[in-house]
Amino acid sequence: MSILIDENSTFIIQGITGREAVTMTRELLNYGSKVVGGVTPGRKGRDVHGVPVEDTVRAFTERMEVTGAIVAVPPAFAADAVMEAIEGGIKLIVIVTERIPRKQVAEFIEYAGQEGARIIGPNCLGLISPGKSKMGGIGGAADATQRAFKPGSIGVMSRSGGMTVEISNALSEAGLGISTAASIGGDAIIGSNYAELMPLFEADPETKGIAIYSEPGGPSEAMLAEYMTASKSRLPVVAFMAGRFMDAMPGMRFGHAGTIVEGRADTTAEKIARMEAAGISVAERIEDIPAILKQRIG
Repeated sequence: MSILIDENSTFIIQGITGREAVTMTRELLNYGSKVVGGVTPGRKGRDVHGVPVEDTVRAFTERMEVTGAIVAVPPAFAADAVMEAIEGGIKLIVIVTERIPRKQVAEFIEYAGQEGARIIGPNCLGLISPGKSKMGGIGGAADATQRAFKPGSIGVMSRSGGMTVEISNALSEAGLGISTAASIGGDAIIGSNYAELMPLFEADPETKGIAIYSEPGGPSEAMLAEYMTASKSRLPVVAFMAGRFMDAMPGMRFGHAGTIVEGRADTTAEKIARMEAAGISVAERIEDIPAILKQRIG
């Protein structure tokens, strides 16, 4: 099984006629994802790799069932695109756009919650359920995606898109494979964090363990530790913590906006201590994750 998407999921791409979105559309189609339409205002009647383009989201949702929307529009228009997707009845929205103003992100995440929609991102690569479907730019070209993401039993969550691929590749090479991998985004405010996605993995009988890539800054790891303690999760979790050098450099940013260390709770040492206290194993190296998971799964 998988979470959020499977072989029957259908998607539209907002901003489909943009240069990067055109490439992403081709990669998604080559992988087998069901891209049923694209939205760019003023471009109705065109197509991108055979995918029809309309001016609005509702042009698709009023005549067919659409599982999700991928938002790939410039930052100045991203909030409007997300709001349009939610108002069009779409319940899963992956936002690949970077540099969306934080206030706008907070507003559309709140609106999504009110309407029962889930947001992944912004500033993320998206989701993949190997062998079934992917949503977003995760993995790149189809052949590279197939090598890095083999079907299997480990759920992957990462604040870094590139590290989502690295961890998944290590798990695939070790024979464990991936149930679903989620690049959740590296911004200070994101739609779905580790703790919010954990219940979905818990409900998937084929997921036997979780691997996460963690960084300094932000509350995601503390929230995950609280979830693990409160829920007594059945799933063993193994984390890799990057940026340990930053503990000596308060206020420094590591990689992207969500990694500013603003206090002791944001440091790697404090995060590692919290995670280990909650039963999460912390690997010294990414390549150690598969062996630790195999040991913990038994």
